[in-house]
Amino acid sequence: PFTSCPGSCDAELGLKLLARLLNSRNDTVDPCEDFYKYACGSWEGKHSSRTTEESLNVFDVLLEENQLILKRLLEGPQFGIRGSAKEKAIQFYRSCMDTQRIESQGAQPLKDLINQIGGWNITGMGKAKDFNETLQTLMGRYSTFPFFRVHVGPSPFDLKTNIIQIDHPEFEMPPESKFKKKNYLEVLRVYLSYLKKLGSLLGGPQDGPPDSFSLTLSFISNLQRVVTPLQERQQRGMLFFNTTIRELQEKAPAIDWLSCLQAVFHPMPLNLSQPIAVHDMDYLRGLSQLIEQWHKERVLHIYMIVCLVGNLSPALDSQFQDARLELSKILYGKLGSRMVRLHTFSHFSFPASSWHVSPWTVHSYYSIRHHMVVFPAGMFRSPFFHMEFPSAVNFGAIGVFMAHELLHAFYDYVLPGGCPTCNRSALQKSIDCLVEQYESYGFKVNGTFTLLENTSTYFSNVIVSPHNSTAMLQDCSAASLYYMLLQFHISCTPLPKLQSSLNTDPHSPLPLRVCGPVSNSQDFAKHFHCSSGSPMNPDNKCHIW
Repeated sequence: PFTSCPGSCDAELGLKLLARLLNSRNDTVDPCEDFYKYACGSWEGKHSSRTTEESLNVFDVLLEENQLILKRLLEGPQFGIRGSAKEKAIQFYRSCMDTQRIESQGAQPLKDLINQIGGWNITGMGKAKDFNETLQTLMGRYSTFPFFRVHVGPSPFDLKTNIIQIDHPEFEMPPESKFKKKNYLEVLRVYLSYLKKLGSLLGGPQDGPPDSFSLTLSFISNLQRVVTPLQERQQRGMLFFNTTIRELQEKAPAIDWLSCLQAVFHPMPLNLSQPIAVHDMDYLRGLSQLIEQWHKERVLHIYMIVCLVGNLSPALDSQFQDARLELSKILYGKLGSRMVRLHTFSHFSFPASSWHVSPWTVHSYYSIRHHMVVFPAGMFRSPFFHMEFPSAVNFGAIGVFMAHELLHAFYDYVLPGGCPTCNRSALQKSIDCLVEQYESYGFKVNGTFTLLENTSTYFSNVIVSPHNSTAMLQDCSAASLYYMLLQFHISCTPLPKLQSSLNTDPHSPLPLRVCGPVSNSQDFAKHFHCSSGSPMNPDNKCHIW
């Protein structure tokens, strides 16, 4: 339990946070029996009235607060430097809110655009020139990358040097590897229905064979199968392959690489000797072969249009919004937020961004592809961080996030074979311990599938725990504050949703991400006086180092 708190904890801000934590705590639960329910039980009950279709956690609550702040800023008086990012954002927002004009125009703006690149009904697709010209238009003018993704980022061999990098695209349809066979057939059925809906909204391929969309679905599945899994690329040292445009043209000849990259980076001059980095060369070889196999079909063109529609449909009327929301709900088990819409594509120009998340989001990540850890500004708010919070609070909240993401970079040293100087037998035994621990909780968790995230959670808890901070130990309540801040994993997740995510989410269920690490911590057991053999203080603990 919390005791009297000296020093900065007596400040008004500290008291507000303390009240928030106490309001979330369930005193009827023994922290040594279930620390998750002890720290989060009351908060969980107070927020359980929301729809059972939605997953609610402290991230969602803070995100809603951030979005309301952003909304107030965008709807406030327009001032600032003309042409500035702020002015553009306000103009963009106001154009999106002109729903009457958006609905009145319907699908016509997108139909006009599709007609400019050949329309649905295109013939003679056997010509590689037509295919590459369409691809260049999509990539250069509409930031749509159907077959591969292109970005500029630092070289891992020289972080001060940026280099053009190529990787497989972000597929809208989940890959087969994420599902059991029966479930994947349902995914194919749902996505095929979505493609037909798009075809109906846009007029569809009018004189093509009736199975055009089925063939498109088959092509997408084949394309996904040539992607090399991330773990295999790591083991084979394939994550960063230095080459040139000329060499890439030889290895994947179906695509006019120089022209495509010139379209993306115009007006920057490029030539065949330009150095580039490829993250999955086997995929690009397989992609080239698939394009050559399918080049006589209309499928390649239809697939490119589907990708374009997927990229631009947020700018269209509610028919497209509803189609995509329904797809998201069925495939991912939740309702995606209604995306912004724009009634025309030509009035605004926004620079492309390499960030995977928006500044107001509450989601940190480590990108092995970009060699960086990202913490959006939206995370640096209470209850995760504040300049006037006690150290124990910032360590227990934002500090754990930071340690967790940074430790993703050390996976190669955790996994067997990634640490040449380690005792392989002892390391494997420790990893087996974590796998067995998470599979024993009764949630049907795949301990191997979730191993990487479980390992990072273990490490982040060990590294920033009160035991490793002398200043925090001087405060009698610092440890309690630190452990209570593990409540950032609070979630009110309906069981059906929880079970459905076990096969697709590499993260363990949120309660386990709290109870798992603390049950391996001797410091936790000492602080809460947990008897030996209690659930949060088992006799057999997992230790990596």
